[in-house]
Amino acid sequence: MRRRTFLGAALGGLTACGGRTDAATGAPAVVTGERIKWRLASSFPRSLDTIFGAAEVLAERVSAMTGGAFQIRVYPAGEIVPALQVMDAVQQGTVHIGQTASYYYIGKNPALAFDTCVPFGLSARQQAAWLLEGGGLQLVNQRFADFGIVSFPGGNTGVQMGGWFNRPVRSLADLKGLKMRIPGMGGAVMERLGVATQTLAGGEIYTALERGAIDATDWVGPYDDEKLGFHKVVKNYHYPGWWEPGPSLSFYVNQAQHEALPAAYKEILRAATAEAGIAMQTRYDAKNPPALRRIRGAGVQVQPFSDDLLQGAREASRALLEEEAAQDPAYREIYTAWEAFRRDSFSWFSTAERSYAQFAFR
Repeated sequence: MRRRTFLGAALGGLTACGGRTDAATGAPAVVTGERIKWRLASSFPRSLDTIFGAAEVLAERVSAMTGGAFQIRVYPAGEIVPALQVMDAVQQGTVHIGQTASYYYIGKNPALAFDTCVPFGLSARQQAAWLLEGGGLQLVNQRFADFGIVSFPGGNTGVQMGGWFNRPVRSLADLKGLKMRIPGMGGAVMERLGVATQTLAGGEIYTALERGAIDATDWVGPYDDEKLGFHKVVKNYHYPGWWEPGPSLSFYVNQAQHEALPAAYKEILRAATAEAGIAMQTRYDAKNPPALRRIRGAGVQVQPFSDDLLQGAREASRALLEEEAAQDPAYREIYTAWEAFRRDSFSWFSTAERSYAQFAFR
């Protein structure tokens, strides 16, 4: 259903619940729908107006479209639950809704990675197309149903940088022995390449780098990384983030709470997640370029990964995906559908997008 159509249907439903309609515009002037208050727990710190800010956009839009009847209070990581326990909090009903990244929870089900991204996978546009038009969201929500959760796409960072290192990484061999903060399947691949990995919440990374508990970290890209201060501790910034070419963030809704919503509120919530997602990605695309200039100006060495590293990482990534698919029929179902979509999408993007970028970006 197109965005305008389901927004109209949602607002029309609220009017039917008792709102008064402006005759000139058809928009409800007063909404008297059911009053609902929800709590949202985010995996991200309040300081990141890009990623955490998307949760605030969601709450603002839901309130605006219901005339203040449906309120969502947004809590940053750590205020209700730790950053990496948001899924548990939603599943258990501690909060009604969460903002997080599904690859944090691959220990619960490896297939959840496809809700965010996998190494050498889809770009932001391709990921959105797979989830919303290619059947991906339906497939991943079958897995989330096992946890009593409904997942909604909630934004994308775009292709990420390859991380911060306390020494230059000039070849595949230079990865061996590094201690690196990196979550998801990217972490699993890095382990195969000789890296000792761990998962840390965003607010914990700076201290770990500063104290030498880790040698390297990934996060997102120039704007967020600058805000978290990584350039003050280490001076080697590599790219591209081959393990996160287009990571989709998610809003998790407790399934029972979602089913209890009035139909109009369900549509408004869905529309608001989409709007929040657009806000996230446009902010990143606008804020990353000047942040990268500032980082370079601070003396950081911004360098590409070597071809041998990328080739080795791609081979290890492919092997990991195929091993998981061989072990788990549910994983294989998602992987097979995703791989077919990826193959067709890459064929198209390599025809027009890549040829344009190779000429225009130089």
